[in-house]
Amino acid sequence: MNNVSNSTSANHQNIKIITLDPGHFHAALVQKEMYAGIDPEVTVYAPGGAELEAHLALVKQYNERAENPTKWVEKVYTGSDYFEKMLSEKKGNVVVLSGNNRQKTEYINKAIDAGLHVLGDKPMAINFQNFNLLQAAFAKAAQKKLLLYDIMTERSEITNILQREFAQVPELFGELKKGTADDPSVIIESVHFFYKFVSGKVLTRPAWFFDPTQQGDAIADVGTHLIDLVQWECFPEETIDYKRDIKINSARIWPEPLTISQFSLITKQSAFPEFLKQYVKNDTILQTHGNGEINYTLKDVHVKTIARWEYKAPPGGGDTHYSILKGTKSNLEIKQGKEEAYQPTLYIIPNGSQNSFESTVRNTISKLNNTYAGVTTEKTANGWKVVIPQSYKIGHEAHFGQVMTRYLQYLKDKKLPEWEVPNMLAKYYTATKALEMATK
Repeated sequence: MNNVSNSTSANHQNIKIITLDPGHFHAALVQKEMYAGIDPEVTVYAPGGAELEAHLALVKQYNERAENPTKWVEKVYTGSDYFEKMLSEKKGNVVVLSGNNRQKTEYINKAIDAGLHVLGDKPMAINFQNFNLLQAAFAKAAQKKLLLYDIMTERSEITNILQREFAQVPELFGELKKGTADDPSVIIESVHFFYKFVSGKVLTRPAWFFDPTQQGDAIADVGTHLIDLVQWECFPEETIDYKRDIKINSARIWPEPLTISQFSLITKQSAFPEFLKQYVKNDTILQTHGNGEINYTLKDVHVKTIARWEYKAPPGGGDTHYSILKGTKSNLEIKQGKEEAYQPTLYIIPNGSQNSFESTVRNTISKLNNTYAGVTTEKTANGWKVVIPQSYKIGHEAHFGQVMTRYLQYLKDKKLPEWEVPNMLAKYYTATKALEMATK
């Protein structure tokens, strides 16, 4: 059995990645750069087909780029017994899982049984039954001294980081309000787009991406990022007990229509496959499970999260993020609309007089510059816009490398931070319990 102690030496030969059935492009983004401490040889197990080819093409693109090329060597096994083969051969000790979510929780569980560390893309559970299995996997991982961790890229986005930092400054933010069901103190909304570019090319999505039993509903998929940000920003490094600290008040889901021509452009398939027919209206409109909302309390703070999908972003746009934390002294608001040129932008909006608040903002920014040099503010009609140097805006794709770097440090330390596992459980409980409520 592999365990943390024999798999985390500085010698790169001792950390070796296994990629399992890479049906989602996130599996390749983990390999967009090289890392000290990882063997460049990666063993890939998959059933074969277009998804595997797309994954290998992306890794090849990174290997062959002119600037800072990677040096990955992909060893590929294809066959219907790919999962069993992975377990029996154990050609590595860290399994990267990013693909069809239908069996992901089961794969996680069996990989832990086999003594393998797991870095899983979100979501690691798409329904409440999966959540119970995931809970068992975490318990076994603890016993075996294995690290099971999910890929939370949004923690690396600079406006989220600074929103979190400012919320911990009592002079600026005060205390987080409790709010009410009608006026939540935390609101986070994310809009993703089916048609998008990845590493400079239009992404081809597999047809199963549109099946909620394979990809998951929006609130149990993208929604995990939003729930994670609420926990990470509002209660940093605090342990959350999902049985005691979370109460889901209401949840709802609603479809996003997608025409057959739009579906064909995204998937390169001319017709809806049989497994999607139950979601199709009038033969040509797919009612995707693309939208969801959760209203809940976390440690008595009222929270609303909204996960939405649309077909295509406006010119110059991309996935968008809105977030507000309401404090007793100011609100911290992230917008990413047309006015912000579709770039995430953080605002500080005081609850009282702007004049008396100006020195507080100035002092806060001055102290912040010790850690985040070059961050400044610009006056607006309602308060201040936080001006962030371009060097901090590395982009979503680069965030995967930052997650991997964090995970490698945890492997080296032989443990995750104490709060991470209970908070992952809290996150997946919130998402899957809310989905259960929304579908009753």
